[in-house]
Amino acid sequence: MNIDVVQTIIYSSMVGVTVLALVDVLSKEKQKPSIFLAGLLLLLQLNVLGELFLYSGAYQYAPALVGAQLPIRMLLGPALYLYAYACMSANSAPSQRTYLIALTGPVLAILPMLPFVFGLSSAEKLALADPLTRNPEHYKLALFMCVGTMLVFVVFTGVYLAATLQLHRRHCLQLMDKFSSIERQSMAWFKVVLILWGLAWFMYSVEYVMVFFGWRWFGTGIVLPLFEAVVLIAFAHLALKQAVLDDSEKGKPNESETRTTTLSEQRMTQISAKLKKVMFEDHIFMDEELSLNKLSSAIGISENHISETLSQYLQMNFFHFVNSYRIELAKTLLLTTDKLVSTIVYEVGFNSKSTFNTAFKKQTGLTPSAFKKQEKTQVQEKNAN
Repeated sequence: MNIDVVQTIIYSSMVGVTVLALVDVLSKEKQKPSIFLAGLLLLLQLNVLGELFLYSGAYQYAPALVGAQLPIRMLLGPALYLYAYACMSANSAPSQRTYLIALTGPVLAILPMLPFVFGLSSAEKLALADPLTRNPEHYKLALFMCVGTMLVFVVFTGVYLAATLQLHRRHCLQLMDKFSSIERQSMAWFKVVLILWGLAWFMYSVEYVMVFFGWRWFGTGIVLPLFEAVVLIAFAHLALKQAVLDDSEKGKPNESETRTTTLSEQRMTQISAKLKKVMFEDHIFMDEELSLNKLSSAIGISENHISETLSQYLQMNFFHFVNSYRIELAKTLLLTTDKLVSTIVYEVGFNSKSTFNTAFKKQTGLTPSAFKKQEKTQVQEKNAN
């Protein structure tokens, strides 16, 4: 089958995916995350239509539109950032400055396009599609446009991907200050998809330039569209499944991560003792929905004072403090009972086996099974001696 036909089929499928996703989003209640998601999906749709315009051969009927999607593509990075901001930030809306900075990408992309757009006629642009008819000087203009816009795209989008990853990291850290379980609120899937989008767009930029230089490999024109399609489907599916978080489950992106000490050491010692007492005696950590707010109500100390004591005196956040007690109980149950790990996970307060395994290995350096095996071996050796 001809490569152009395969590409046309793949990009047509991507158009269908984005249309269905847009219909789903627009049918839901209009909330800030869904509005920004709709905007992102619309930009993805326009970008995919631009690729379909080229690979389907439709450019022959409107050569003046060739490259029209390039400035639009510059908005994908900012759109991802704004979607993440809407999902993870308790702030009412991004600043006007944020939108103005986002528009610099399309402006920078348009600059290297000007000689090509206004310097060549439609017939001269069409002639570039065939090596036998292309004018070398005109081809240089096309090459300058492609390389120039791709360099802008890589740098501009890379900055926004890094900013979005940083936003997600801060969101998770702020959740750890408030909750003992963060699986639902952390949007862990978003980080993975974000990295995959970055990889797809970088691959696109490299391949786009390679084609103009006449460099090809066995996967040219097939691997990248397929990868883009998989990432798009995964993103659309997961984004549509994501529950909207309320403001208490979000942080403020500009909020400082450093804390200043306002409590005396004596007061923090008293609070620390009270925290340890409620953990040891009441086993409050076994509540899988335990939050800073719940703990504050249980011991009659403000959330701010507990947070300050944890970060400044005990040198840990709420998430790690609570889970350290869960792991200690899990270690005891592993060594003194025949209960399965899958049972212990939920009994000690975790609501996810993956979170339990990660926390257990971080605290002990071993997986639960390896820990149990090592402890039993040590006991046997001790008895033998």
